[in-house]
Amino acid sequence: MALQCGIVGLPNVGKSTLFNSLSNAKAQAANFPFCTIEPNVGVITVPDPRLEALSKIVKPQNVVPNTIEIVDIAGLVKGASKGEGLGNQFLGNIRDTDAIIHVVRCFTDDNVVHVDGSVDPVRDKEIIDFELELKDLESIDKRIQKVEKQAKIDKKIQVTYEVLQKVKLHLEQGKPVRSLELSDNEKDEIADLHLLTIKPVLYLANVEEEAVLTGNAYTQKLMEAVKEENAEILIISAKIESEIAELTEHAERMDYLAMYGLTEPGINRLIRSAYKLLNLITYFTAGEKEVRAWPIHRGDKAPQAAGVIHTDFEKGFIRAEVIGYDDFIQYASEAACREAGKLNVEGKEYVVKDGDVMHFRFNV
Repeated sequence: MALQCGIVGLPNVGKSTLFNSLSNAKAQAANFPFCTIEPNVGVITVPDPRLEALSKIVKPQNVVPNTIEIVDIAGLVKGASKGEGLGNQFLGNIRDTDAIIHVVRCFTDDNVVHVDGSVDPVRDKEIIDFELELKDLESIDKRIQKVEKQAKIDKKIQVTYEVLQKVKLHLEQGKPVRSLELSDNEKDEIADLHLLTIKPVLYLANVEEEAVLTGNAYTQKLMEAVKEENAEILIISAKIESEIAELTEHAERMDYLAMYGLTEPGINRLIRSAYKLLNLITYFTAGEKEVRAWPIHRGDKAPQAAGVIHTDFEKGFIRAEVIGYDDFIQYASEAACREAGKLNVEGKEYVVKDGDVMHFRFNV
């Protein structure tokens, strides 16, 4: 269940600089490795100190952290939904992502030309929004044409048709689907369309180095423009991230961050924001062969958590043996936790907590 985020933005907003700085981080920062699995897809390891602490106790043969896949597409322009700048093709590449990272230019630099001649983060955001909404409207219209005749004679198809019309009207008003109140059943009706504007959004306000802590007038305008949306906003300097990626020693990186009052790379904050946006938590499995982190949605029950490992685990779920992370660290072994009464046997209704160390029993 690797979390997958798609990066969008206009040309020259710092999107590629950010992506490239991450791709360069593999050799320099072991805690944040990054590899390319396609020309425009990278995999970043999610830093989690709890995984390291568990590994020191268990001493497994292998340690497997959570990962985030970042899908980078070329800068979008006006008309992208209709194919301008190959945008139509690129938009298709992010349909299957869980969330969208929208990089917005919030810095002035005469050496970096803006595609529209001036820096205006609200206008830029609206251009991207409009293209994504047009692309979704295209998908909705195609599905409406497909089911319209059947809806007149089939009540089940009629329900689908009504949801499609509801979404279409919302998009035609210039609003993203994520701002439309839909029931779970209504969402299911359109799930296979993989609509772009139904995805949660993390706005990355790319600022000059001096504004990375406090933001600037541009970030204030952006925050005001998105305050009604279900979105996260993160202020980051792609230039700082790029410089960090070039440094080979941990001490050098920390000294460089300290120059700007930072204590960690922006990628850490990006990951935390993505987890918050998608309402994710982490549980762990810990054994001699492997200590591993697993992402699940907050509120998931034990069978669903087991299903992240393998669907058979969920289907044949019997029970889960659960140790709280703090207890595992305190008693320093599963056996000691068991003796101290800190290992609990939980059934199908157990709601998994962030940091739980779990072992599942199931029927094949």
